[in-house]
Amino acid sequence: MNEDLTFQALRQLQANPQLSQRQLAKALGISLGRTHYCLRALIERGLVKVQHFRSSNNKRAYAYLLTPAGIDTKARITARFIQRNRAEYNALKAELDQLTAEAAAQGLIDQSTNS
Repeated sequence: MNEDLTFQALRQLQANPQLSQRQLAKALGISLGRTHYCLRALIERGLVKVQHFRSSNNKRAYAYLLTPAGIDTKARITARFIQRNRAEYNALKAELDQLTAEAAAQGLIDQSTNS
């Protein structure tokens, strides 16, 4: 399971622990089978625990709760996600600034309206 998928799954589950596997699959944009595999991996790694709702009318209802290790892992992955995306943003911004300057020098665009 890659880090981005781990991050997205932990993020979704922390926001809504009562998501069904089908709902989680849709939110992550992956198949139901892959979602089941990912949840099993998160549980085996001790990042998520499963709580069964005994009082629920739907006896297959579960809550996927982040463990303290899951919360810590999500925080560390979040920091790496931010660093990686900030570096990508800075590289794209530098390239856009360079292309904008080149286009402005050729009179193709008005650089003063660039925001």
